[in-house]
Amino acid sequence: MSEVLDRYVNLADQFQARVDAAPDDAWGNASPCEGWSARDVVKHVVEGQRRVVAGIEDREPEPVADDADPRQLWQESYAAFKQALADDSVLQKQVPGPMGPMPVEFVVGRFMATDVLVHTWDLAKAVGGDTTLDADAVSQAYKGLQPMDAMIRGNGVFGPKVEAPEGADEQTQFLCFVGRQP
Repeated sequence: MSEVLDRYVNLADQFQARVDAAPDDAWGNASPCEGWSARDVVKHVVEGQRRVVAGIEDREPEPVADDADPRQLWQESYAAFKQALADDSVLQKQVPGPMGPMPVEFVVGRFMATDVLVHTWDLAKAVGGDTTLDADAVSQAYKGLQPMDAMIRGNGVFGPKVEAPEGADEQTQFLCFVGRQP
């Protein structure tokens, strides 16, 4: 497995831990993403995985039902994602990305890894779970996003930055940078 896929799988496994630990009655809880519930956070991450798999398979992604069981939805999507990327040769295949066609490796390594990292925190916050994120991943994502500050605000990827408290740790600084209120 490539370094990019190893990194994504590590982060997705951490997201899965939050999905697995979520109380059954917490899926309707509001998340830090305005207008989204905990269920919506899972649905969003799954939709990203489905877009990549569909791109690899040259087809349209399957829609996600609003009332789908979040745990089952995640398990099925994540398994299909890993299956579709089991052969490293697909990493160079061009798939639709946020700025046009891009190699799978770039979409997964640049966009999806950051997305699942941020949404791990969002999900944990919504369901009262462990909000501690992988420190190395936070550092890497924060350094990677800072030069793209104007771009990630202009297209609605992230909301406005939040002022980080004095002396905040890197996770808190990162979350504030991506518009979260830790």
